[in-house]
Amino acid sequence: MAKTIPTFEYEEDAINSGYSRVAGVDEVGRGPLAGPVVAAAVVLDPDNIPDGLNDSKQMSAKKREALYDILYDVADVSIAEASVREIEEINILQASHLAMVRAVSGLKQPVDFVLIDGNAVPRGLNVAAGTLIKGDTRSLSIAAASIVAKVWRDRLMLSLAQQHPGYGWETNAGYPTPQHKARLKSHGVTLHHRRTFAPVHNILWQEKK
Repeated sequence: MAKTIPTFEYEEDAINSGYSRVAGVDEVGRGPLAGPVVAAAVVLDPDNIPDGLNDSKQMSAKKREALYDILYDVADVSIAEASVREIEEINILQASHLAMVRAVSGLKQPVDFVLIDGNAVPRGLNVAAGTLIKGDTRSLSIAAASIVAKVWRDRLMLSLAQQHPGYGWETNAGYPTPQHKARLKSHGVTLHHRRTFAPVHNILWQEKK
């Protein structure tokens, strides 16, 4: 089965419907046990779209890093996050949506249409929007947003790994790998861990017990 290659057709459909500035939005970091959830919004220049944009998960780190730098030069890019505390307070889905809304609000120029990876439009997004399941494999703008969000969050987790060595965040980005979960049991929970996520919550409950 051939892989889906993202195109600009969804953006063009919106433009042909009367919208003038279309942003793609994606988030990364819903599954990790540690760190914020991060969203990016990207408005591509139709006349200067970088080659090689694709779902960030299908690309090498080197390719993502190169495209990250290029996108900042040729597109309107905004990154936002929802903190660990916000994830604990409002749940990961709502925190992801909050980060998306913040990312759209942070663009240099306002947009009038947003393409969102997923099946739900975030509450509080006061802009016309459409959703795309697996949008990072279908829309070039969403693919660009997926690259930006992943590179930015990976860099953040690398920085946090230097402050809290041993959890493997420099390679697992906070996801629940065996190394990460073993380190949680042996060295405990940090301020960057999501206390409402089961593996972290269970360790805290056992310590309290």
